Amino acid sequence: MQTAFQTTLGEVRGTLVPDLSGPHGPLPPLLLGLTLVTGLVDAFSYLVLGHVFVANMTGNVVFMAFSLAGAGGFSVLASVLSLVSFMAGAAGGGLLANRVTAHRGRLLLSAAAGQTVLVLAAWVLGRLVHLPAGHGARWALIVLLGLPMGVQNAVVRRLAVPDLTTTVLTLTITGVAADSRLAGGPSSKVGRRLLSALAMFLGALAGAALIGHGHRDLPLLIGAALLAAVAAGLLPHRRSTLAWTG
Repeated sequence: MQTAFQTTLGEVRGTLVPDLSGPHGPLPPLLLGLTLVTGLVDAFSYLVLGHVFVANMTGNVVFMAFSLAGAGGFSVLASVLSLVSFMAGAAGGGLLANRVTAHRGRLLLSAAAGQTVLVLAAWVLGRLVHLPAGHGARWALIVLLGLPMGVQNAVVRRLAVPDLTTTVLTLTITGVAADSRLAGGPSSKVGRRLLSALAMFLGALAGAALIGHGHRDLPLLIGAALLAAVAAGLLPHRRSTLAWTG
């Protein structure tokens, strides 16, 4: 009988090096890459654009409440702009998902390619202005980053790979505890869930460290490179007819 550690290790290995004939093919490691991007981009938005998230909409709703209550350091306009941009991106991602219904690989490829362009545009703008940006550039950066994060969420939602939402960790972390053997559960998927949380942590850690050392725009460039890598990783599979694509 396998120990809990062996089971978890097997889940980690299966997520990082998946069976291409399995139900999700190459998607799990690619979605971990998108989770890293989320950490990088949210580190940039919170630390450089001033207490606003472009991927974590729960945070923005709370920040709006803080601002309306008179707490300092928060902006209703920034949070609303991020929410609206995210929702516009999610609508675009939903439109894409409803048009590219026959192939999950091509769907994620199209989304990642579009995200790459938008995040790269944000990086270029960040290079052109003095960060932290003034109001006009700040609003533009929020829009340029909120849109691709909305697209990502809509497309990942349609892909429906368990425990790899790429932006929301609350349910993932809840699952680790609620399904644990301590709670009388099967302790299933803990390896994948921990990888998802670790990817977000590492992305945010890298972003914050780079910003703290004066490289304020670099998290965006790295994020764009990761998105381009996700798109490139899907190119060999765009004509695949394996079961995971449907």
